[in-house]
Amino acid sequence: MNLIASTAFGIESCAAYEIKKLGAENVEVRNGRIDFTGDFETIARANMHLRCAERVFINMGEFKAVTFEELFQGTKSIEWEKLLPVNACFPVSGKSVKSTLHSVPNCQAIVKKAIVERLKSVYNVEWFEETGPLFKIEISLLNDIALLTVDTSGTGLHKRGYRELAVKAPIKETLACSLIDLSRWKSDRPLLDPFCGSGTIAIEAAMIGKRIAPGLKREFDFEKWPCFDSAIMKKVRKEAEEAVLSDEEASLRIYASDIDYFALKQAKENAEKAGVAGCIHFQKLDYSKTASRYQQGFIVTNPPYGERLEDENYAIELYKGMGKHFKTFEDWSFFVITSNKFFEKYFGRYADKRRKLYNGRLECCLYQYFKKIDEPKKDKFIKKKDIQKNK
Repeated sequence: MNLIASTAFGIESCAAYEIKKLGAENVEVRNGRIDFTGDFETIARANMHLRCAERVFINMGEFKAVTFEELFQGTKSIEWEKLLPVNACFPVSGKSVKSTLHSVPNCQAIVKKAIVERLKSVYNVEWFEETGPLFKIEISLLNDIALLTVDTSGTGLHKRGYRELAVKAPIKETLACSLIDLSRWKSDRPLLDPFCGSGTIAIEAAMIGKRIAPGLKREFDFEKWPCFDSAIMKKVRKEAEEAVLSDEEASLRIYASDIDYFALKQAKENAEKAGVAGCIHFQKLDYSKTASRYQQGFIVTNPPYGERLEDENYAIELYKGMGKHFKTFEDWSFFVITSNKFFEKYFGRYADKRRKLYNGRLECCLYQYFKKIDEPKKDKFIKKKDIQKNK
């Protein structure tokens, strides 16, 4: 099947790398999506293991449509019966960008009618109760090209099942994973988030370190489809469960702090639900008081943006303070995401690399400050006190 993994803009490469690791074929990166091919086992593995993608779709067909008749006939020509049973529930959603057919409700109605007409001729029925499994269909029109997809995921893949509680303006789990991926952090290295909020960055890092598949504690729409062999998912889920490391095996050094007591309380509860509470050191602490006994490591963080006028001055002073305090982490790498376009000015240092990302609908930038990580043969991370002792 032709498959699509949707992503937020700016993190397509992260998702593409994950998809290639799963063994998918014909992987192609496009704006906001990754195209690839595979079977139902590929779908199962993608939903279970993708950390940076938003959803996994089956690409049912793509064709030019500048009239409603072309949209109707193009939709009707697709073999929907190979996927949809007679009792399928198949709502249609849609979107249209820079296309002649700009009325989304009309496009949805045409697609629905065309699918019904196709299934009528196959199943020899005049009315569909739609009481069976859910097949969410989407019609997407871009530059007069119609793309018809079926959502295999259901709830977005960022819903891992651990974050019922979240502080104001939390970062999405998929974006948090992308920040970690872009930082080049490895699980044998220290990581600190001094503005942890509900703990998403630290928790996602710990899940990576413990090899906990992001979809392990949830279900997906495709699992209820009659055309899907449930034995495939049992196999994929069992493999994922067996891959999980214990806290001792993972041996992680992840630190998360925040000045907000309630945010920290929520972060600890979320970590407990995610199964990584024993891997993260939480502390109620102002960022200016953070320190580490390790000479090298990674700071990956999502500080307040100062979007509201009354918060802007606070954010400016915060960034200035971060610039001064982070100098105490002399050989650490920093990765800071914010929507503030003047972050570097206030931080007091130009980033080694910048990357435009979106936190929800908010355009942001990931400011990346790299330090080469020393990896001695014996001790990869030398403690500062050990250095003094050697001297």
